[in-house]
Amino acid sequence: MSTATLSAPAPTPSAVGRGASPFTGTRRLIRLALRRDRIQIPVWLIALTLLMAFSASSVVGLYPTQGDLHEFAMTTAKSPVALATNGLISGDSVGAVTASQTVMLMSVAAGLMSILMVVRHTRQNEETGRAELVEASVVGRKALLTAALAVAAGTNILLAVLVAGVLAAQGFPIGGSALLGLGVGGVGIVFAGVSAIAAQATEGARTANGIGGGLLGLAFLLRAFGDMSGDVSADGIRVDPGWASWLSPVGWAELTRPYDVNAWWVLGLFVVAAAACGLGAFALTERRDIGAGLFPTKPGPERASHSLPTPLGSAWRIQRGTLLWWGIGIGAVALAYGAIGDQIDDFLGDGEQAGDLMAKLGGGIPDMVDAYFAAIFAMMAIAVAAYAVQALLHMRAEESAGRLEQVLATSVGKPRWVLSHVVIVVAGVFALQILTGVATGLAYGLVAGDVAGRIVDLTVAALVFVPAILVVVAVVMLLFGALPALATGLSWAVLAVCLIAGMLGPLLGLPDAVHDISPFSHIPAVPAADVTAGPLIVLTVIALVLGAVGVAMFRRRDLST
Repeated sequence: MSTATLSAPAPTPSAVGRGASPFTGTRRLIRLALRRDRIQIPVWLIALTLLMAFSASSVVGLYPTQGDLHEFAMTTAKSPVALATNGLISGDSVGAVTASQTVMLMSVAAGLMSILMVVRHTRQNEETGRAELVEASVVGRKALLTAALAVAAGTNILLAVLVAGVLAAQGFPIGGSALLGLGVGGVGIVFAGVSAIAAQATEGARTANGIGGGLLGLAFLLRAFGDMSGDVSADGIRVDPGWASWLSPVGWAELTRPYDVNAWWVLGLFVVAAAACGLGAFALTERRDIGAGLFPTKPGPERASHSLPTPLGSAWRIQRGTLLWWGIGIGAVALAYGAIGDQIDDFLGDGEQAGDLMAKLGGGIPDMVDAYFAAIFAMMAIAVAAYAVQALLHMRAEESAGRLEQVLATSVGKPRWVLSHVVIVVAGVFALQILTGVATGLAYGLVAGDVAGRIVDLTVAALVFVPAILVVVAVVMLLFGALPALATGLSWAVLAVCLIAGMLGPLLGLPDAVHDISPFSHIPAVPAADVTAGPLIVLTVIALVLGAVGVAMFRRRDLST
């Protein structure tokens, strides 16, 4: 964006004194933010609206009779894996089943959209120097933050309207459709406030995004733990979640129970949380200077390590924080899932439908424990792929901030720089998959016996997913090389397609052609299924080819800020 678009003559003291307020210039900054996001916002809204429409129609086609819906509700209520991966069940109507399949996923997507959007228009503007140019004109101290929150809130409100409209157009009750849409939008607005606080507290956009993403992951885990530990109602088709779900905005979206009791009052929690986060963020703006964070960065050592001036050492310095936080989160989740592996048969009971659902989630494996771990490893592999997407997009952040241009002014070439980041991310993928297997095997071995054997078997099973994750890495590289301006939004869209088509495809009854789009659908259902080298080799070759093309395209194109 040119300086002419952002800069303006410096105000005179008298002009500021007569008419300026902390919110002066907010309207113009909202227009500027909308202009910058004129592509990203429509992509997010269209993708999420189509996801909701497709998911709703799939549920209708997959469970055509009331008996099918009733059996699915009873099965889900008994399955901790279904509650953790899909969401809370609140009745056996087609609307309630649709809500159980979509609210959690849509809420997480809305939260992620808001985090990226608010940090982009607050902390990233300060990091790149755009905020200083803007505030050199007649712009109030709180105008940038207000504009960012207004754009994020407006986008989430529009998303809520689109989601409700799509559901109502397919014949779902209007009241439940509106409540479902508002719940999803409410999660997005709350995390807009959360990321606004993170942007005030830190000095870097990467750190702010990492904090926001980590808190979103924590909200997901609290919701999953609360749903899994809930009590099944007497009629067997509803779950009253545990206390942890009430600590999570994602859990609040489910607890509105659309198409069942329609608990409109739960929306008040979103209002209170969003207002508290917004007011907190505004208060923090008064306690820091432009470009600085509430918690200033500690001075580094007097002398840099020998590896830091190298491309690989610099890439590690940039990437290590992301890997650390993802490792903590994935390790904690793996331990929790492994600890209940020995009790999965007791959780499911003797119901045939429960077994069928678990078999679908676990790749058709009849043994419930093996099917459970197959479903868990597929879900964890998607999480590791999300780490890879976030880590690779650090390269785009370095480019858009102008720091890459300074690096390339030295003897470092484009291929060497980009491959250093890829090496770190690929090593991180292997490390996180090994961590998944070791943590799951350790927890499962402690309760079931044979710790060493469980660790070995489950670690090998986790590593089988690496080629599929590498395909995602290669696609992100290709997008970064070919379409840098759209790389962020499209990369997350690719991950969403992998989740829906690969993991949820069998559950939603998607056609095989759609299911096969995801590289994860070509991984055998480990640990029970036999592993054949053919699919893994093909996926690895695809990843190498796409990655090489991405590096070549990045080498040939100009830098884009």
